[in-house]
Amino acid sequence: MNHTDLLEEVLNLSIRAGEAIMKIYAKDFNIEFKEDESPVTEADLAAHKVIVAGLKELTPELPILSEESAVIDWEERRQWQSYWLVDPIDGTKEFIKKNGEFTVNIALINNGEPILGVVHAPALNESYLAEQSIGAFKQTGEARIELKVTTKPNQGVIKVVGSRSHPSADLAQYLTRFEQVDMVPKGSSLKLCLVAEGKADVYPRLGPTSEWDTGAGHAVANIAGASVAQLNGEPLRYNQKADYLNPYFVVSRLEE
Repeated sequence: MNHTDLLEEVLNLSIRAGEAIMKIYAKDFNIEFKEDESPVTEADLAAHKVIVAGLKELTPELPILSEESAVIDWEERRQWQSYWLVDPIDGTKEFIKKNGEFTVNIALINNGEPILGVVHAPALNESYLAEQSIGAFKQTGEARIELKVTTKPNQGVIKVVGSRSHPSADLAQYLTRFEQVDMVPKGSSLKLCLVAEGKADVYPRLGPTSEWDTGAGHAVANIAGASVAQLNGEPLRYNQKADYLNPYFVVSRLEE
């Protein structure tokens, strides 16, 4: 399957998962809590089933790592060169609050780098999609536009996108480097996509995230031309260690 067809198939799969989510979003639903006290709903599990079944049909040769099936031994996982990285619902807290800012995240990782990503926001009818040889795009309904990041001087008013659910003292300290800051609150991996879209200048993530939270949005931002880097300047990479936690990172379109 060529790159364009694969990207379209993954987009369609994310939309199907979104339809399963929205059926549950429209009614009262049960909320349970995992060992780390993060919430999970029946919608997370329904979307997981749709995505895993679809990916197995698309690329039966590739392993799948989903937030809802993350118990995979490191000795097995470290052998993976290419694999699918999935978060059936990123922003479960936003889903529970019913503010619409939750996404379906599907990324293809190759040698630690996200080379394809789809971020679909079913309640907003918006999708972000990217593949490294094709480009990055935003789709609203049937309309699709290409995303190309333009760099901006690191001065004047800087639009900083931050989390609705995870404020951080480290973030407050980070913001002191800018003369003026306009905070743009946003949930889920839509934060990475806002930088790709040029609606925000920088997204400093100075709090905990897991790899499935960021893989798809990372692909969109990076392929659109934004920088996605750890605080030491090294690229953010995937499947490099036994746990799934990301280091702190910054997504930026600001000039160095």
